[in-house]
Amino acid sequence: MDRNIVHIDLDSFFVSVERLNNPKLIGKPVLVGGTSDRGVVASCSYEARAFGVHSAMPMKQAKQLCPEAILVRGDHEQYSNYSNIVTEIISGDVPLYEKTSIDEFYIDLTGMDRYFGCYKMATELRQKIMKETNLPISFAMSTNKTVSKVGTGEAKPNGQKEIPFGTEKSFLAPLSIRKIPMVGDKTFQLLRDMGIQWIHTLQEMPLALMQQVLGDNGALIWKKANGIDNTPVIPYSERKSISTERTFDKDTIDVKALKGILIGMTEKLAFQLRSEEKLTACVTIKIRYSDFNTYTMQARIPYTSLDHVLIDRVSGLFDKLFQKRMLIRLIGIKFSHLIQGGHQFNMFEDTAEQIQLYQAMDKLRNRYGKDAVNRAAGMDLNDPKNTKK
Repeated sequence: MDRNIVHIDLDSFFVSVERLNNPKLIGKPVLVGGTSDRGVVASCSYEARAFGVHSAMPMKQAKQLCPEAILVRGDHEQYSNYSNIVTEIISGDVPLYEKTSIDEFYIDLTGMDRYFGCYKMATELRQKIMKETNLPISFAMSTNKTVSKVGTGEAKPNGQKEIPFGTEKSFLAPLSIRKIPMVGDKTFQLLRDMGIQWIHTLQEMPLALMQQVLGDNGALIWKKANGIDNTPVIPYSERKSISTERTFDKDTIDVKALKGILIGMTEKLAFQLRSEEKLTACVTIKIRYSDFNTYTMQARIPYTSLDHVLIDRVSGLFDKLFQKRMLIRLIGIKFSHLIQGGHQFNMFEDTAEQIQLYQAMDKLRNRYGKDAVNRAAGMDLNDPKNTKK
């Protein structure tokens, strides 16, 4: 049976939400993100993109490219609310969907054509979302995730597209290799140096040569270029929290050591958040004393996944909660009120330097293990008895 996979994208999502709240922004070049020169663009309108602006660009550079742009400081909680509304609509109307970010979804309508007509069903779903949210929506439908995602990009802004079975390769052929998911700046430059600019050229390359040049990624990119992708749509389930705790072999009252342990815990949980592209809005600290009495304290925070923000809040909660000055048997941390983020970092508050630093640290952790980079205060905390839930 041929698959029917739909990719849905909420067009310029952050900008679109801001325009719902302020219609004066409609038709104007808009930059959403940290508004200082050291900030980063989280999202930009199509009017701003015409000047060469794109997301993740330093705000200072974006303002130089588009001086007339209107700067808006983002509100991730507001965007999350709209994303949840869209998620509820999709979950109530389709048999299987995957939410890959705050503004992006895959839907598997395989088998539905005999009853409804898959493209008609996807069209009606798009119209329903637009009617209930007033947000612009684009989608494309094909036999797999890769072609549908590329198709959505071609359908934008605020459009829809169907790539029928058997036309995947010819649809992709005239497009730039930059359109292929997984082709980042370095891979793009490498392929350009090989004389490969368009997908049709990549389609004609021997698979063995791509593997020789790029290893396993080369084979994946070659398959995507040829419209081959058997990746399934993974059923979506919202994870509500992540946590970790440590029980000591010997009860302690060493505050300096305890804070060091909390720093180490926080770093690991924050890295997990970023790895899963999630943000937290609630931090909870738990302390169990030697008499087995257990106390917790929590605080709401702006959505984030960054170590330095979370460490500061965790440390402050510990200072408030640790009042009994008794021996401690266990300490723990929980991050809850999680949301899926389209960006791994809080581009509304963080500087380009901070984002680049975290990207470099996470790259080292992904390559050499989660303990490859740690703050000095937590260096002695890699205890095998730490447990994650």
